[in-house]
Amino acid sequence: MSARIYRPAKTAMQSGTARTRQWVLDYVADTAREVDPLMGWTSSADTQAQVRLRFDTKEAALDYARENGIDAVVTEPQSRKVNVRPGGYGDNFATNRKQVWTH
Repeated sequence: MSARIYRPAKTAMQSGTARTRQWVLDYVADTAREVDPLMGWTSSADTQAQVRLRFDTKEAALDYARENGIDAVVTEPQSRKVNVRPGGYGDNFATNRKQVWTH
């Protein structure tokens, strides 16, 4: 069995970084998905592909993989800089504004 250990990236639909701090262990699918000819749904006999385990640290995920005999590949996350602009949208509602806010 092989798996992938990574930290998920922020989705394009959110501006926060929720659910991106934990490490995830996903099993790699052993068999290809099949298309049902009648309904057009995709299915697979591999039930491990549905399992997603979350860990607080990378070491905990690696220890779990080692204890259970799982060949794990670790993908290191790319760091991103914080994008906080001085005088941004939040400053419109600051309590220490020097000017009157009008529209």
